[in-house]
Amino acid sequence: MELDRRPREACGLLGISQHPDAATLTYFGIYALQHRGQESAGIAVSRDFEIQCRKGMGLVSDVFDRSILEGLKGECAIGHVRYSTTGSSVVLNAQPFVIRHKKKTYAVAHNGNLVNAHLLKNELEETGSIFQTTMDSEVFLHLFVKNLKHGFEQALVKTVSRLEGAFSMVMLTSKGEVIGIKDANSFRPLCLGKLNGNYVLASETCALDLVEAKFVRELDPGEIVIINDEGIKSIQTKKDPTKRSFCIFEFIYFARPDSTFFGKNVYLTRKAHGRRLAQEAPVDADLVMPFPDSGTYAALGYSEASGIPFELGMIRNHYIGRTFIQPTQSMRDFGVRVKLNPIKELLSGKDIIIIEDSIIRGTTVKTRVKALRELGVNRIHLRVSGPPHRFPCHYGIDFSTRGELIAAKMTIEELKEYIGLDSLYYLSIEGLLESMGVERPEDKFCKACFDGCYPVTFDGDLSKDCLEY
Repeated sequence: MELDRRPREACGLLGISQHPDAATLTYFGIYALQHRGQESAGIAVSRDFEIQCRKGMGLVSDVFDRSILEGLKGECAIGHVRYSTTGSSVVLNAQPFVIRHKKKTYAVAHNGNLVNAHLLKNELEETGSIFQTTMDSEVFLHLFVKNLKHGFEQALVKTVSRLEGAFSMVMLTSKGEVIGIKDANSFRPLCLGKLNGNYVLASETCALDLVEAKFVRELDPGEIVIINDEGIKSIQTKKDPTKRSFCIFEFIYFARPDSTFFGKNVYLTRKAHGRRLAQEAPVDADLVMPFPDSGTYAALGYSEASGIPFELGMIRNHYIGRTFIQPTQSMRDFGVRVKLNPIKELLSGKDIIIIEDSIIRGTTVKTRVKALRELGVNRIHLRVSGPPHRFPCHYGIDFSTRGELIAAKMTIEELKEYIGLDSLYYLSIEGLLESMGVERPEDKFCKACFDGCYPVTFDGDLSKDCLEY
């Protein structure tokens, strides 16, 4: 039974250089990034000019234990947690992905989606490349080894120049070099930290916090950093690194609220979205509540700005496993109720405002609203802390077709009736950008899922399964 149809992101990355227990630190780092992907987890370490890798399906704690980590000896490591957006969910596609080429070994882990991966794969296969997986990440390594004739650094530069789409990557060599790579648009996050004089790369600052590394900076668009025992070297592949297309949905939904991008804390930014929502769409009600945990922080902001009390009207079960015994047919809507249960005495007879961060397919929120009506809630107003998702994402979020998006098929009024609401309002794109709290937000964010303005073009054959055949 599928419990959750929330949007999912591609992956979380971590890299660490010159630490005596690199594998254990990497374990804790990717544990902090578990929210970015729950399909598989992996760690690769470099020692004595060899790379060891352990990976498997499931959560970080499912794949690794103390004995496994003790067997991963080395001072340099990279780690990965995955949710697939290109390539099927099988152990063969778990990362880091490791190859041997001319007595050297390389490992790579990738967050994002290469929109020209299928075109590059066809080109590489025509010249003799044999692919082991259906991941777009493997395309990078095939291109890289072909370019090694130009030298290591130039191979990186020339390979990155051929890739289109979203790619934050960490790479490990058997020589103990740790490399971080950002695409020219900076769709996906990657930051640099420092621990006891050595460097750490991570998708989010919350991972740096857990391993007690000090945040240094975010990597620039188009930047490659090479870290070894001599220090760090930065290579800039983009002429103007000031413009970027950072995924704005990181702030709305994906990132952990204790992370920071552009010097802006995610928790406080989500509260700002809620305050702006209260300004744009005020309504009288007895209380403001989220569907935990997605709308919690925007709901706090809405309550603060409106003066309407904040309540946790639904209680989340935090102990749901990935599988459980199927209920009988008579247990209607079990998948919804096992996760969230309303407080009857608080909600019955009340006018309520529910804050959500997004409505993707609409089925879950419809079921929850129906349950609240049956409970005796009087009026239900839904406020969404982002604009309607009307366009598919091709840069690493798993709604890749427009048919999956209910706001692309219905007007706001039709959607209000379908869900069973008294009123429905989405935060405007202008309101979203203005409440981000950064200068010139129009030059910093990708919002293609809201307005259809794609920063990087792609062809019609692009899909999650485009490398399967």
